Amino acid sequence: MNIYLDESGDLGWKFDSPYKKGGSSRFLTLAFLFSPKDKIHLPKRVVKKLYKKFKFDPATEIKGKDLTVEQKIFFCKNVVTMLQKNNELKLLAITVNKVNVQLHLRQDGNKLYNYMVNLAILDEAKKFPVVTFIPDKRSIKVASGNSLSDYLQIKLWYEYNVLTTLKNCPAESHLNKNLQFTDIVSNCIWQKYENNENRFYSILKPHIVIKNLYF
Repeated sequence: MNIYLDESGDLGWKFDSPYKKGGSSRFLTLAFLFSPKDKIHLPKRVVKKLYKKFKFDPATEIKGKDLTVEQKIFFCKNVVTMLQKNNELKLLAITVNKVNVQLHLRQDGNKLYNYMVNLAILDEAKKFPVVTFIPDKRSIKVASGNSLSDYLQIKLWYEYNVLTTLKNCPAESHLNKNLQFTDIVSNCIWQKYENNENRFYSILKPHIVIKNLYF
């Protein structure tokens, strides 16, 4: 099983100014795509349809934050069609309301990030003997203590008491269409919380697992 991870928002804590105007995002969303190795071509196909429909340059990486409303709705409808036809594929997301995170927990954003990943995926990941974990190399998380993959492996072996082996394989999103897929999903969900934009979220919500933290 492959697990792809990308996020929208940031791990800053400056809430006295608007986001992108000197301030931090109020929410952070992590999105995860679970795909068996024999199905990894299917999310790529959804991204390729987006390129073709809107005539994007194939050499240019598509980012969720840059898509129009029309483009995101087209993408979300194709995601739903894919999931309905392939129940082995799963989408999960977790969003934290950063404003409600206690001050002492803000000292190390990496620990919060790791905790969110743990809450979001380990109940599903523990079902498989081998999991290949593929986060975006340009992830916002910072280095501190155990790496994310080490943390997840320890949780699986010692807390969940399963034999699941986790292989950490970070990738460059501009070279990986499944990470581009996951980035767009994360942005569509994050927009609901950060900007009260519900159109994309409402399409995806019935078909994916959504968790919230500190709401």
